Amino acid sequence: MEDNIFLRTYQKLIGHKIDKSPSKAGNWLGGILLAAEYGSMVMEYEVREEMCNPGHILHGGIASLMLDDVIGAANYITGNEFLMTSINLNVDFLSSAKIGERLKVKAELVRQGRNVNHWKAEILNADGKIIAKASSNLIVTKVRISDLESSSSQ
Repeated sequence: MEDNIFLRTYQKLIGHKIDKSPSKAGNWLGGILLAAEYGSMVMEYEVREEMCNPGHILHGGIASLMLDDVIGAANYITGNEFLMTSINLNVDFLSSAKIGERLKVKAELVRQGRNVNHWKAEILNADGKIIAKASSNLIVTKVRISDLESSSSQ
């Protein structure tokens, strides 16, 4: 496999809080990168009060954001020179998580195509219980990653 600067960059961040990524929403989540390999990524999040619904459990929209953001970051490190964007995100909510719980979000590449990548992901609590699971497809756009990086520094 050819040199992948995206993957190498993320691997240097293992064990650190991800708060300077291009994803402002992902930065707000405040996840810690636990693992990054070609085709997979694991992040850990702590459920905060502002992430919860009125019932004081993790809001489904925030759970979806966690899943989508880890899938997006994992897709980024596959090294495509063009930005890929979600065309769908299917989420099943299977259990709840409370304030203070630490959750792991694992994403795995199911199939890499020429134009569309298919991913699966899940949120697990500390006991390994599945809180939510997702599948998502990302499609190649015409936007070069290098163009994004140069425009963000201006």
